[in-house]
Amino acid sequence: MTPPAVDPQNPSVHVHFGRFASRAWAFVAAGIILLGWAASGPIFHFSPQWTGIIGTGTSLLTLFMVLLIQNTQNRDSRAINLKLNELIRAVDKAGNHMIDIERLTDLELDQMQATYEKVRTAWTERQARTQRIPPEK
Repeated sequence: MTPPAVDPQNPSVHVHFGRFASRAWAFVAAGIILLGWAASGPIFHFSPQWTGIIGTGTSLLTLFMVLLIQNTQNRDSRAINLKLNELIRAVDKAGNHMIDIERLTDLELDQMQATYEKVRTAWTERQARTQRIPPEK
């Protein structure tokens, strides 16, 4: 499942959101909104209507910040996966079957993990046998 190519003539919401998320002023704007919220309380005498509006605004702002953080983490994970894929591809002895394993199902990942746990167990047992054999003189 390959993500669609980005058309520079018709940027998607993801492109706009990514640009916005990467700007420091997005967090500065959140700080200014927070200061405005704090200053508006005494002006409106902390009325129930003010509390409702601020509660709704705070919930929306929290959701927006969560989306910004998640977007950043997703971009970081994608970049790391691409770098690892390039390393796997570049190393001759590496198994290319590991490229894009993040796209496998949970069952397939469980099977792969079990395989590598068997490899690790076998290696550990070989190490233990090698250490018990007295060195030759």
